Amino acid sequence: MSKHIIDDAKRCLQCKNPRCTKGCPVATPIKQTISLLLDSKIPEAGKMLMDNNPLSLVCSHVCPQENQCEGHCVLGIKGSPVHISAIEQYISDYYLNIYKPRKSDNSKGRVAIIGSGPAGLTIAFYLAQRDYDVTVFEQNDQVGGILRYGIPEFRLPKSIIDRLTQKLYEMGVKIKPNATIGANLTVDDLFRDGFKAVFIGTGVWRPSKINVKGESLGHVHYAIEYLRNPSVYNLGKTVAIIGAGNVAMDVARTVLRNDAENVYILCNKGESTITARDHEVEYAKIDGVRFEFYKTAVEFVDGGVMLADTKVTVDEDGCEIAEPIPGTEQLFSADSVIIAISQGPRAVIVSSSKGIDVDEVGLVKTDEFGRTSRKGVFASGDVVTGAKTVVEAVRIAKKVADAIDDYIQTEYGHSEEQAETSVS
Repeated sequence: MSKHIIDDAKRCLQCKNPRCTKGCPVATPIKQTISLLLDSKIPEAGKMLMDNNPLSLVCSHVCPQENQCEGHCVLGIKGSPVHISAIEQYISDYYLNIYKPRKSDNSKGRVAIIGSGPAGLTIAFYLAQRDYDVTVFEQNDQVGGILRYGIPEFRLPKSIIDRLTQKLYEMGVKIKPNATIGANLTVDDLFRDGFKAVFIGTGVWRPSKINVKGESLGHVHYAIEYLRNPSVYNLGKTVAIIGAGNVAMDVARTVLRNDAENVYILCNKGESTITARDHEVEYAKIDGVRFEFYKTAVEFVDGGVMLADTKVTVDEDGCEIAEPIPGTEQLFSADSVIIAISQGPRAVIVSSSKGIDVDEVGLVKTDEFGRTSRKGVFASGDVVTGAKTVVEAVRIAKKVADAIDDYIQTEYGHSEEQAETSVS
């Protein structure tokens, strides 16, 4: 164990009303787990974390702790907060190695989970614990969704997802890779085959275009597609990235780890409008990424991208609008350009299934418990909210797991003796 983890754990004040837990979207029992750690009860601490959040180890790596648990630590008001993420990471990693889950007896009926991202994995864990017969349908060849195909290895080791997958197998969860619901199989087929509820957690995998001339050229790519498998791309030595969010930083740092020498982030506004986490920006700068501000792409051309200087104005709603200044266009030389502005949901499931309502941008409409407009179909995660944090997906998924359980118990008349304790 790293000495700083012990030292930081000892710094915890064991507050009567811990602000750190209040700052966590899933109310992680930080005070209690630190106390157990220092009392040499790591298994008990690990169980407490995993019962509260099956993706605790994942969240310890990727959560924006500076805005959540650590950002609310009382010691951070005048000094340095307790390094809660490192403590959680150590405990959760330890516990995942010794965790021996109970296998589901499948007594409560079949549940289909479409997508194995954070929401799908969370619900799979909770429903398998409650003795449901869970099948996960994953369109890719491996489990993880955005965790595996959207977050770089240097931020989240893929081995963590492999270990979680193994635990699901031990719980009796069935996993069907390379299975795209909405293509050969539909939601209707799932209900026909005896699934009592269907959960949609397919994320947002359709990259957003910026709709300028030349976007289809061979040297122009999209971030969410690049991150799926960076090794298959030949980007050259100079790469420009359009966008200033966390995904743009992930792409920039990944590109530098794959033989690029000059990597630029192109922003159409000023540095203060960067939406990426501060420390992700700092890491990008340390890695060698350079930033160009007040530049807007107006056309993609052979040899790079035409950039215009931008003028930023504020509309009547107080939002900043960046507009290109005519006559300022210049070629920004680059071997490749990657667009990293946002992404939306694909429509393959809802377009092949009746009765599932979506909003104007294609996100699935649900109530606060994940119930869609079609009976027995639930959804949560990015396919409902748009791109959010992993811990936010876990928070909502816990509610949805309860709702699915309640729905099946009510709809199919299971006895009270079979009911399991709520995860909420």
